[in-house]
Amino acid sequence: MLPDPMIAKCERCGDSWLDARYHYSEVKWAHGLPRRPFSLWRYEELLPLSDQTQRVSIGEGMTPIIRADRLGESLGHEHILIKDERRMPTNSFKDRQGALSVSILRQAGIKECVLASTGNAAAAYAAYCARAGIKLWVFLPSMVPAEKMRELGLYGAELIKVTGTYDQTKKVAADFAARRNLYFDRGSKGIPGKESMKTMAFEIAEQLSLDYGEDGRWIAPDWYIQAVSGGIGPLGVYKGFLELYQIGLIDKVPKLGIVQVSGCAPMVRAFEQGSAQAEPVVPETLITVLATGDPGHAYTMLRDAILTHGGAMVSVDDGQAFRAMRRVARTEGFSVEPATAVAFAGLEKLIATGAVQPHEKLLLNCSGHTFPAEKHILEDQYVLELELGAAAPSQQTEGLGAALERLDEQITTVVVIDDNPHDTRLIRRLLQAHKNYRVFESNNPLDGLDLVRQRRPDLVITDLTMPEIDGFSLLETLKADPETAHIPVIVLSGKSLTALDKARLSGQIDSVWLKGNYSTRELVDHVVTTLKDRPAESHTDEPLSPAPTARKPAEPPQPMEGAFKVLIVDDNPYDARLVRRILEASRKFSVTEARTGESALKAMHESPPHLVILDIMLPDMGGLDVLQHIRESDDLRNVRVAVMSAKEIGEIDRARLRDAVFWQKATLDRKRLVEAVEAQLTQANG
Repeated sequence: MLPDPMIAKCERCGDSWLDARYHYSEVKWAHGLPRRPFSLWRYEELLPLSDQTQRVSIGEGMTPIIRADRLGESLGHEHILIKDERRMPTNSFKDRQGALSVSILRQAGIKECVLASTGNAAAAYAAYCARAGIKLWVFLPSMVPAEKMRELGLYGAELIKVTGTYDQTKKVAADFAARRNLYFDRGSKGIPGKESMKTMAFEIAEQLSLDYGEDGRWIAPDWYIQAVSGGIGPLGVYKGFLELYQIGLIDKVPKLGIVQVSGCAPMVRAFEQGSAQAEPVVPETLITVLATGDPGHAYTMLRDAILTHGGAMVSVDDGQAFRAMRRVARTEGFSVEPATAVAFAGLEKLIATGAVQPHEKLLLNCSGHTFPAEKHILEDQYVLELELGAAAPSQQTEGLGAALERLDEQITTVVVIDDNPHDTRLIRRLLQAHKNYRVFESNNPLDGLDLVRQRRPDLVITDLTMPEIDGFSLLETLKADPETAHIPVIVLSGKSLTALDKARLSGQIDSVWLKGNYSTRELVDHVVTTLKDRPAESHTDEPLSPAPTARKPAEPPQPMEGAFKVLIVDDNPYDARLVRRILEASRKFSVTEARTGESALKAMHESPPHLVILDIMLPDMGGLDVLQHIRESDDLRNVRVAVMSAKEIGEIDRARLRDAVFWQKATLDRKRLVEAVEAQLTQANG
C-alpha cells in the first residue's frame, strides 16, 4: 500500500515537515522518455499521485527555456537562460502546484478545501479546483491587488479578504478550516507542493540535454535563481535536482540564488547574520506576492542547501525590481510580474558583485506574467472582507475568535429565486437588515438553478409560479441532485396551495409562506433559525480528522430524572431537530423523533410518550389519520397530542382535531414552544 501524500505529520516521529521518498533504482530515464506527454506528468514515477486517472490537467508543464542574449550583453554575462513559466495556464509557475495538489485532492475524494495565498497560488488552485469540481475557499491579505481577486471570482472561488498580514491571513484560514473540518493546504510543509515544483528541475535538466548533453546525460545549470516568499519553489526544484543526481542523470546540483525584496527579507537577513533560523518581519513592500514575513523551516532547508552545494541569498529594493522589469522588457521582450522582476534584479546583483563566475550558466525562473487578470470582467461582489484590527498580542486570540464568528455569518449564503425583482430585492433587504448574510438574487429559475449549483448556498428561498420552469420543477431538480438535495428550501409564494400542491411539496421544503400574509420579522426569524439549526454536511467521501484546534460538537443536555417523554412526528428533519433542541435545552423532556406515521405508531405502542407533537403532512399517511389511530387505541387514547402545521387548517380538519391542540410552526418561538408543551403536560397530569 502506497503512503498517503496528504498526511499531516510523520507517523514515526510526529514531525509536520514531510518529504516523499521513492524507489529511485527503478527509475529508468537514462535513454529518454519516448511517447510520453510533453507536460509535467511525463515524470510520473517520481510524483506522489498513485491513480493517474485522477489527473487534473489544463496543459501545464514543459515551458520553454530561452537564451537571454541581449540581457546578457547589457549585464556582461554570456550564459543567462530563462525558464518561461508565464506560459502556464494561469500564467505562473504555481500551476504546477495547483495541478498536482488538486489531483491528489480529487484522488482522496476531497470536495472542499481552504487556501491562504498572496495571489498566484490562489489563481492556480481556483482554476484547477474549478476543473475538478472542488469548492475552494481562498483567504487573501487585503494588499493583494483587486485584479487578482477579480480573476479568482471568475473561477468561482469563495474569497475572503483579511485586513492583516499574510501570516495573519494563514492563521485565520487554518482556524476557519479547523472549525468547519475542511482540508487546509499546508504549503511547503506538506508533500504535494514541493513535489510539484521539482518537475521544473526535471524539465530543465532534460531540456538542457538537447542543447548541451551527450551520451544520454541530462544537464543541470550552474545556478538556479528565483525570487521567494515562502520558498516552496526553490525547495522543490532543489529536491528535484537532488533526485536526478541520485539517479545518476546529472553530475552536479546547481547553486541556489535566493532573492527577496528588502522590505520583506527575513531569509536574507538571517543568512547574512549566519543564523540557522529566520526571525519573522512585518512586510513593507509594494510587491505583495512576496510579502511572507515568517518563512519558518523553509529558510533552514534552503540555507542548508546553499551551505552544501553553494549559492547565495540577496535582497533588492522595490525600485531596483521595477527598473529590472523595464530592462528585461526592453532587451528580451518579456513582460514579467513584479515578483519575477525581483529575481532579475537579484540576478543583476549577483553578477555585479562577482558572486557568479563568467563561465557559469545561470537559469532564472520567470515565474509569472505582468497582467494575469483582466480588470473589467467582474466586479468585486464575490469578495468578503474580514477585519482583524490592530489588537495587542495578548488580545489576538480573542480578536481572532470574534473575527471568525463574524465570518461564519458573512459566509452564510442565501439564494432567492423569484421572477419578480421587487420581491427578491425585498427579501434580500429584510435579511441583511438583521444579519450580515450573503444574499444572491435570481429572477430567472434556470439561472437560479445554476446559481445554486455553483454557490451551494446554505438556504434557498423560491417562488412557485415562475416562467420557463415553475417552483415545483425547480424543487424536484434540486432534490434529485445529490450535490443540492440537502439544502433547505423555503417557499414564499402568492399561490394558494391545493391538496395536490401540498402533496408535491411534502418532504421537499422547510416551510411555506404566503406573500402578503406573514410578518416580516417572523419570516426573518424563521430564516435565521433554519440556518442556525441546519445540520453540518460532510464534503468528503471519508471524514477528515479534525485539526487540533477544531471544536467538537456539543453534546445535547441530558434530561433530568423523571423527565417527560415527548415524541416528535415530522418528516422534515430540520423542523424536528429544531423542536427537539429547544425542548432538550430545558432538560425537562426526553425527546425522540419519527419520520412517518407508521413508525410513530409503532414507537408509541412500544413506549407510550406523555406528549406527541404531530405534523399534518407525512409521507405515508396524514397526521390527522395518525391522531385518529391514537384516539381509537386503548393503549394510547390518553396520550396528549399537539398537531403542528406550517399553515392554518380548514374547518373540516379542525373538526378532526378532537381534543388535540393546534399549533402553527411560524408562530412558535423558542419560549412559547416550551411554555405550550409544559401547558399540555400539566393538563395531562392535572
